[in-house]
Parts: sequence; structure tokens; C-alpha cells
Amino acid sequence: MQRPPRTWRRPAAFRAGRRLVPSRLSVMLLAAATVGVLGALATMVFRAGLDFMQVLLGRQPAHGMVSLAHSLPYWERLLLPVLGGAVAGAILQWARSNLPSQGANDYMEAISLGRGFIGLRQTMTRSLAAFCSITTGASIGREGPMVQIAAMLASLCGRWMVWPPERLRLLVACGATAGLTAVYNAPIAGALFVSEIIYGSVSSATLVPLVVASVAANMVTRQLLHYDAVYHMPAFDFTSPWEVFTYLGLGVLAGVVAPWYLEMLNGSKRLFSNWIGPLWLRLAAGGLVVGVISVGWPQVWGNGYSVVNSLLHEPWAWQTVASVLVMKLLATSASSGSGAVGGTFTPTLFMGAALGHLYGSTLHAVLPQASISSYAVVGMGALLSAATHAPLMSILMIFEMTLSYQAMLPLMAACVMGYAVAHALGGKSMYAHSLADNRVAPR
Repeated sequence: MQRPPRTWRRPAAFRAGRRLVPSRLSVMLLAAATVGVLGALATMVFRAGLDFMQVLLGRQPAHGMVSLAHSLPYWERLLLPVLGGAVAGAILQWARSNLPSQGANDYMEAISLGRGFIGLRQTMTRSLAAFCSITTGASIGREGPMVQIAAMLASLCGRWMVWPPERLRLLVACGATAGLTAVYNAPIAGALFVSEIIYGSVSSATLVPLVVASVAANMVTRQLLHYDAVYHMPAFDFTSPWEVFTYLGLGVLAGVVAPWYLEMLNGSKRLFSNWIGPLWLRLAAGGLVVGVISVGWPQVWGNGYSVVNSLLHEPWAWQTVASVLVMKLLATSASSGSGAVGGTFTPTLFMGAALGHLYGSTLHAVLPQASISSYAVVGMGALLSAATHAPLMSILMIFEMTLSYQAMLPLMAACVMGYAVAHALGGKSMYAHSLADNRVAPR
């Protein structure tokens, strides 16, 4: 008996008159990948602008701000940060008077406490002010404005799609992750930074979209810029398992120093907050401090990547390292405290490298087999962990920035110890002012 031909039957959703739509998760992951690409491209444009200004100011190709400072005569090193601070302050003062306050000024606030709304005009104005400060030698990180622009683009995408606040905040977090991944070439640590510091916990609900955005951003930067490790690590010497106790000692030192370091940064902000003159003059005063210091110590300009790499590969006298550490701390306090738009994340890595270098130099005098450069690398992670209260992110950040697996064991020990000591001393996180300790529901 011959069977009748089969007829195609529509799915139940169509028979009921409903459309099949993509799942909420798939839409979120697609949006996360999109903002990952956009965030990476935005950071590349900002970085290209900074490089162009370095060539313009130095009249020749320069490899970072410290190289530019060395190439300039002393009077230009003195005046350029003052001029840049004045221009940046004038831009911020104009924005304060002419642009209405819309949304959050900081991506951390927009993600944790706000509604995911980051204003376009406010962000671009603050980024322009940051551009002026960074290109003229301010002792701040250029990475903060890049991450802010990436988060702002994500906010624009989410608002264009008319997403509710909860999903919009998550998309802004994806944009911030993309920016962090692109500027530090650290896809794992970039996702964990947002999870561990901003959200306060690591969960699959937030981590999965963040990882997608991080992967997308990293693919773009690797394809277009062929990024390598940020810090070129020499051979890591870990001669004996007993040496882990010396790295624990470095963690203790970092945990003690971190609260004092953060208090100095906050004290500088309180001091400059009493300024009664115009904003442009306040930033010019901060630039003057940096300019005066850079006459004798040009290493204080910029975020300090080249100086840290030099500490890892070249012999430095401990007296020179100590003086550069103190002057960098003063310059960063002046730039950040006066109101210059920029980050203190990368300067913290600089401080940690110098602190680890001094610790390693002291040990090397007693134990000649101790590798000074190894302690400098671990010092970066230990101070970062103690300052941010995010040991897991700090461990992975230093690992991805150096690509040195041999450093993992001492790095883990020092980072956890640094966090434990700083927490026991009652020190607050570097981002305590951006993120309220008592996380409340967004209004």
C-alpha cells in the first residue's frame, strides 16, 4: 500500500500566529561582540591621535612620553604641562557652564549605580581635555579616557535599541571590557576587572557577555596592530620553593604602602578642592608641579611604560629608583588632584615596579641569586592588588601583560598577601569613590 505524500507542517509558533524571535541571550551576545569591535576601534583612533601629537611636539618620532620629554629642552619640559593643563581646564570649565548634565560622567558609576546612560557630548569633551593633558606630559594614564569612550559607544548602541536599564548597564560593561582589553592587551583580566571590581562578584550571567566583548576586541587589535606583551619580561628566576616567602614579604610591603599611596592621592584632591580660582588655572598649577619635577626627572611624564620596561632590562642604582618613585608619586598626585582627566591604574603599576625593584635590590645585596627584575614584576601585581582589592584580576593582568607563566606562583602569593594586608589595615579600594561600598539599587 502506497503512503500518501508528506505535507510540510508549520511550527506551532507559526500556527498560533506568533513570530519566532532570537533568544534574549543570543541578542545580548551579538550586541556584546558588536560593542567589542567598536570599542577596540575607538581606542585605536585615540591612540593614533596621541602618537601623532608626540611626533608633532617632538619634531621627530617619539617612543612614548618619556622619550618625548628627554628630547625636549628643559624650558619646554617645564612649560608644556602648564599649557596643556590650562587648555584642558578651559575645556572642562566651558563644558561645566554650557553642557547640561546628562547621565554619568564615569563608566563605573553608569554600570554599578546609574541607568547605563553615558552622555555623548560630556564624554567627548572630557576626552578632549584628557587628550590635551596626556599629550603635554601629565602624569596620568591614557587608558582611562579610552575605556570611557568605548563604554560610551556601548551606551549609545543600547539606547538606540531602547534597552531597559538592567540590560543597558550590562552592555556598557561590555564596552568597558572591550576598552580595557584593547588598551592592555589583556582579554581575561579585562573581563575580570569589570566583574570583580565593578560588579563585585564573578557570575556567568555577567561574565559570558563580557568575555564575548573581550574576545571581539582582542581579535580586532591583534589583527590590525599585532600587539605583543606590554612589558617584555626577561627570564624569570625562581630558584627555590623557599623563595616564595620573600615574595610574601613583598606582598606585605605592598599591602602596607597601598593605603598610604591612595591616601596621598586623595589628599591631593582634597587640597586642590580648596582652590578658589578658575578651573583652568587649577589644572595649570597641577601642570606646573609636573613641569618643575620633569626638569630633573623626565621619567615622570605619561604612564611610564618605557620606564618599567627599562627597570626590567637595565641596571638601575637603587638611589635613582627611589628618587624616581618619589617624584612620580608627587607628579601623579598633582595631575590627578588638580582634576586632570585620566587614570591612575597604569601609574600604580609604575609604583609597584619601582617598589619591587627596591625590595629586590635589598634582597640581592643579601642573596646574590635573587633576580631584581622578577621582584619588579611581582611588585606591580602586589601593589595593584592591594590598591584595587582585586587579587584575581591583578594576577591575571600581570600575567597577560608579561606573558610569563613562571611568574605565576610568586605573583599569586604576593597579590593575595598584598590584598590581605591592605584589607586588614582598613584601606579602601582605589575605586571606592567611584563605587559606593554599599551597593544600592540603581535609581
